[in-house]
Amino acid sequence: MRGGKRNTLPLGRRGEDLAASHLRRRGYHILARNYRRRFGEVDLVARHRGQLVFIEVKTRLSDRYGSPFEAVDRRKQRQLVLIARDFIARHHLEDEVARFDVVAVTMGNDGRARVEVLEDAFHPDY
Repeated sequence: MRGGKRNTLPLGRRGEDLAASHLRRRGYHILARNYRRRFGEVDLVARHRGQLVFIEVKTRLSDRYGSPFEAVDRRKQRQLVLIARDFIARHHLEDEVARFDVVAVTMGNDGRARVEVLEDAFHPDY
């Protein structure tokens, strides 16, 4: 890496850290990271503008194989909905308004990252 500084964190973890920092600057309050259940995981859970937000972070080195947003397909969306329902039930947040955001982190060759947030990225089929 440039400047003699070597980043040893795995790509996905670096992306999640960058996404969390970016979201905090945008007014998100992070409640949980890597909330795991037997049927999957959600990267971040936060509060933003009075809503409970379940956030999937996708990190890529390039858009060569499609945008990071495209990686959150219908199967992944269903999995995120299940995890969100579990989180809501376990924390007694049934009266909360919730949404699903996707954060795309693209790492450049120069070590810089582009972070894009797609708020309210999809709606669950209830």
